[in-house]
Amino acid sequence: MSRLLTVLLAAFLIPTAHAALNVGAPAPDFTTEAAVGGQPFKFSLAEALKKGPVVVYFYPKAFTSGCTVEAHQFAEATDKFKALNTTVIGMSNDNIDTLKKFSVEACRSKFAVGADAAGKVIKDYDVFLKMVPGTMADRVSYLIGTDGKIAAVHASMSPDGHIDAMLKAAEQLKK
Repeated sequence: MSRLLTVLLAAFLIPTAHAALNVGAPAPDFTTEAAVGGQPFKFSLAEALKKGPVVVYFYPKAFTSGCTVEAHQFAEATDKFKALNTTVIGMSNDNIDTLKKFSVEACRSKFAVGADAAGKVIKDYDVFLKMVPGTMADRVSYLIGTDGKIAAVHASMSPDGHIDAMLKAAEQLKK
């Protein structure tokens, strides 16, 4: 296969993530059911922002390979985020019962995952997966500053790079 044909096929067949909200845009506020360490609680973005910046990372589906890899990577980086006074929450359209298990197994009880079974938060952030609109989130990470505005965005279907991008942005925000 020619190189040009390979590039064209990749452009049309490999899904790419998109970020609907740009840096500087106001982050939609939300409160949702969430779980950490298997324990359910109400997560409020407004309340979390009173304590420091928040990484809200959207992912397609709990217990799928890429989402599990990404959750493991965020779990490993949790102490670095805490040192930067930054809260992390993963968001998907999974139900809370699924996320209670995911928060223990994939997230290693290190950070919260929020349930958006109705897709309201996913819609507000305009991060529905374009291949399957209205059903699951695209893989997009946002760093939200204490002013409630988007401070950084990383959009990629690959789970790799999200953690580094959000850590670097949180470090810059702290300066």
